Amino acid sequence: MTSPAVALDRLRRYVEAREFRGYDPFDALNSPLLKGLSRRSKYLRIAFIQGLKRSPVNVRPLLGVKKGLNPKGLGLFLWGYARLHAAGDPDALDRVRSLLDLLDGLKSRGYSGNGWGYDFDWQNRAFYLPRFTPTIVNSAFIGHALLDAYERTRLDRALEMAVPIAPFILKDIPRTADGSSFCFSYTPLDSTRVHNANLLGASLLMRLAKVTGDSSLRDAALSSLAFSLKRQNEDGSWPYGDTAMQSWIDSFHTGFNLQSLHYFLAEGEGGDCRRAFERGLAYYEDRFFLADGTPKYYHDRTYPVDIHSAAQALVCFSLFKPKDEGLPGRVLAWMIEHLRSPQGYFYYQKGRRLTNRIPYMRWSQAWAFHGLTSWVERHA
Repeated sequence: MTSPAVALDRLRRYVEAREFRGYDPFDALNSPLLKGLSRRSKYLRIAFIQGLKRSPVNVRPLLGVKKGLNPKGLGLFLWGYARLHAAGDPDALDRVRSLLDLLDGLKSRGYSGNGWGYDFDWQNRAFYLPRFTPTIVNSAFIGHALLDAYERTRLDRALEMAVPIAPFILKDIPRTADGSSFCFSYTPLDSTRVHNANLLGASLLMRLAKVTGDSSLRDAALSSLAFSLKRQNEDGSWPYGDTAMQSWIDSFHTGFNLQSLHYFLAEGEGGDCRRAFERGLAYYEDRFFLADGTPKYYHDRTYPVDIHSAAQALVCFSLFKPKDEGLPGRVLAWMIEHLRSPQGYFYYQKGRRLTNRIPYMRWSQAWAFHGLTSWVERHA
């Protein structure tokens, strides 16, 4: 097997040569043609996005889609370079600084604080999101990356960019109340109840509360946490969301939930969060991995195997150990053997018969970089 260090080095050279720009599975509406044809139709927008997402052939250049800088992807790269700096890499700090510059320039304007969106219009069954509309998921991921970057580099700018995410979440993101608890929505424009989004936002607020000493952030974080804890299934799983059309259970969103609970526990917060975490981790380990380390997408079927599932497993298992201590190594070996190109980049998805080898920058390369740097830091 190619070693993790070699795989990371080749991937790093690949993304740096492209200056972190690339295509995304969901960027179909960056095509002037497809955007124009679907301007009045939600269902055409969904069809175009899903069509390009599922195609194993990259027709984006023919449709006028340009390679972009995705803020969430940049946040994941920032996270990774901060880890490399802490491990003694002499060039990583310059990359951290340049990524901070890029993220600062891509902040969504006109909101109560710092927030980041996607560099493409996005339509799903629940809502339509114009490009660069900030989301709680993107902003929370970037916020966690900024806090970890500050801890590893002591660059004040990283902390200064992270702290203003709190007013964006608290003032601009709608909430659904349930007694004394509530659920943050995904964006300023919707009222969906998605557990990984809610928990990611809550965990960032808790970390910011500890940094700033602001008790109102802690109160909001605990109320938000309580909403999703009440909706954990008896077997330890969470549905993706709180409606019938969002009832699926998948690997990497479960991993996001566990990572969020870990942050509460690391800060000594969350009350009965410990039991929810332990049940969730047992479910995650038992239901989302085959014996050889194959990271399943869904709890009840394997395919498609997605780079997100593998990379998030490496992140999770760098933060907390599974019962089977050999599992992380098997996941890593499977990811490198089956989802890595000889050119050094990582594939999007592997199906039962077909592998989608399009080298998406945010979805695949940024996540692989995030996962590999987590592994390398843990095993340094």
